[in-house]
Amino acid sequence: MPQRVYNFNPGPATLPLEVLEEAQKELLDYAGTGMSVMEISHRSKEFDAIITEAQTLVKELLGLGDSHKVLFLQGGASTQFFMVPMNFLPAGATADYIITGSFAQKAYKEAVKIGDVHIAASSKETNYDRIVDPDEIKLSDSPAYVHITSNNTIYGTQWKAFPDFGDVPLVADMSSDIMSYPFDADKFALIYAGAQKNLGPAGVTLVIVRNDMLEKVPESLPSMLRYDILAEKNSLYNTPPTFSIYMTSLVLKWIKKNGGLAAMQKRNEEKAALLYEAVDRSEGFYKGHAQKESRSLMNVTFRLSSEELEKKFIQEAAAKGLVGVKGHRSVGGIRASIYNAMSKEGCAALAQFMDDFRKANG
Repeated sequence: MPQRVYNFNPGPATLPLEVLEEAQKELLDYAGTGMSVMEISHRSKEFDAIITEAQTLVKELLGLGDSHKVLFLQGGASTQFFMVPMNFLPAGATADYIITGSFAQKAYKEAVKIGDVHIAASSKETNYDRIVDPDEIKLSDSPAYVHITSNNTIYGTQWKAFPDFGDVPLVADMSSDIMSYPFDADKFALIYAGAQKNLGPAGVTLVIVRNDMLEKVPESLPSMLRYDILAEKNSLYNTPPTFSIYMTSLVLKWIKKNGGLAAMQKRNEEKAALLYEAVDRSEGFYKGHAQKESRSLMNVTFRLSSEELEKKFIQEAAAKGLVGVKGHRSVGGIRASIYNAMSKEGCAALAQFMDDFRKANG
């Protein structure tokens, strides 16, 4: 087997090795069908079993009952940016957005094309280095919903406690930290997440929507943009991304097998601590972007004293099999994405490299 690197890319991201090996074994003949899972019909009993198991595992891991529907859609989180307001922001109403990073800002920009939108809070003034405090949030009168982004991949910040707005529906983009820790999913009217970070390969988007929200969908929307129709058809209104759903099902089984969300949280806290400790003991050689109380367990972001030194860091890290640590093009610097499938050994190797690089270049 070729030597595998430690993959710190932000998405598509690293997948559990045993999941890849299982998919490899089943690639040519899935469940005795004589066909690859990529070849079987999405109307077949074999695929029905795959999608049903994936939906069941999502609910089981999140502790959800029959109050929510689990959908597997296409178009990534970017499509959800406009689908949410198209479905839930009627004329004359206002939606509230809390902006804590680039993707939260993108969601807001799409929503304003659909209807009236109010910025309830933002951390833009401090370059998105923190999550807003609860007392900063100023809702509009009777918002149709409040939208948040649970983890900000580019800036490395993460909500540690979700706000509660009573009867106002709460919507969250959880693309980069879904299934990485336990939380009360029942309090959300809708959750969406691109799979390519914590759930599986690119190509499918998980949407979890509360049943009462489906009653609000306007009939005037095109069918492929209506959550109620997509839920009624069990994500099979058209041909879904079958292989991505299959891979997501394997990853969900891997999460369950390895102790569920509580075990993922413990593992992720230990991994993140290795890297943040390397930043903190560097005495300013590495400068973390996120304020400590807002630090993400999924994306560790920091800068060095110059772009030249950052380029050297990235090149030397890659030479040691530590790939994908270049920061997002909009902010630069270094970013290590350490989703569920990244091992503790990988984070330890990166932390050791950080120490060695500092000693050689400090």
